[in-house]
Amino acid sequence: MAIDGLLKLNAQLLRGREPAIGPGKAMVLEAVDRTGSISAAGRDLGMSYRRTWLLVHALNTDWREPVVETRVGGSKGARLTVFGHELLERYRAMENDMLAAARGSGLDWMAGAMRAPD
Repeated sequence: MAIDGLLKLNAQLLRGREPAIGPGKAMVLEAVDRTGSISAAGRDLGMSYRRTWLLVHALNTDWREPVVETRVGGSKGARLTVFGHELLERYRAMENDMLAAARGSGLDWMAGAMRAPD
């Protein structure tokens, strides 16, 4: 989530040292939901199939319930589970809450004080 184009505030939940969900995995979930396919989601995001598959696999193993359900063959070979939709919705709500809290703590000031990138 960008603020004034210069600063980014990212919400990331860790499971041990590894991200259980963060901006990248959320984008993968949205792309799978939109395209119905892990490979199409990867293409849509400019990621290799392997990288996209590894992120989906990590999501499915980090949570108590599967996040993405796959089916063999066809263009609609993957979809978010009910739990996956809930996880994505709650993650995006958490991001919005975090952004609202940060705005009250000086983030807008910091964004305005940031030098433009070279």
